[in-house]
Amino acid sequence: MNKTKIATGITKTFGKTGLKLKKHSPEIFIVVGIAGIIGSAVMACRATTKIGDILDKAKEDVETIKESLDDPTLADKYSQDDSQKDLTIVYAQTGLKLIKLYAPSVLLGALSITSILASNSILRKRNISLAAAYAVVDKGYKEYRSRVVERFGKDIDRELKYNIKAKQFEEVVIDENGKEKTKKTTVNVADINSYSDYARYFDESCPDWESNSSYNLMFLRGQQQFANDLLISRKYLFLNEVYTMLGIPVTKAGQMVGWVYDEKNPIGDNYVDFNIYDTNREVARNFVNGYESTILLDFNVDGNILDLI
Repeated sequence: MNKTKIATGITKTFGKTGLKLKKHSPEIFIVVGIAGIIGSAVMACRATTKIGDILDKAKEDVETIKESLDDPTLADKYSQDDSQKDLTIVYAQTGLKLIKLYAPSVLLGALSITSILASNSILRKRNISLAAAYAVVDKGYKEYRSRVVERFGKDIDRELKYNIKAKQFEEVVIDENGKEKTKKTTVNVADINSYSDYARYFDESCPDWESNSSYNLMFLRGQQQFANDLLISRKYLFLNEVYTMLGIPVTKAGQMVGWVYDEKNPIGDNYVDFNIYDTNREVARNFVNGYESTILLDFNVDGNILDLI
């Protein structure tokens, strides 16, 4: 086999492995850090079992020095200065032994903490990068919509956003003579695939959902009002907080996007809207009219509020 191909294959393998390690480096650092802290604690406990011998030896040496100092026969050979020097040596040697005893556990603990801090630093940098990337995309999208509104108006912007189209429905009605006849009705209907990535169903998977559509409507209206009260009082609200209110699983995006309230200089709509009463959505009309107990909620988030606050 060609040596160049072998080298290229090895390079690709190590390259992919290195990329995977880089991708999962925060998790690796966290696991290593936690394991290191546990190991440090175990080593410290083991070191503590040996501390008695060191202290006993130090105590024995100190007593020997005091006895020598108090011995009349050694008065000419062993002075107070000599005893102080010996005590200093004993204390220094004892301290050095204790440092050596606990040094491995302390060093391991320090390295473990460094590993955890490194993990946090990597995640923080990644979050900053993701937030910056999202801000660029969000800014471009909002500028595009503002140009559409400026040129064609809000109605056209809404139709394009939700892909709203006219749809004809046939329904049987009874006229003034009591006879049944078919009546055609034209209704603007939004395309379900045109909703934002933050849209979520309020259905049986949510703990507060009931088969009674009237109860669900009352619950959602109450939670929407609570979300608005919280927004006004706190001046900000994350989408994940609203998801939690409704029993919807939180998302990664939900911990960054949400609403900001500014009474004087509104950034967005300045209120939380679940889009329950969007007349262009057939599912919303059926839900409000009591025909359906499930509804797709599309939240009017302002964007990445970490950049807006």
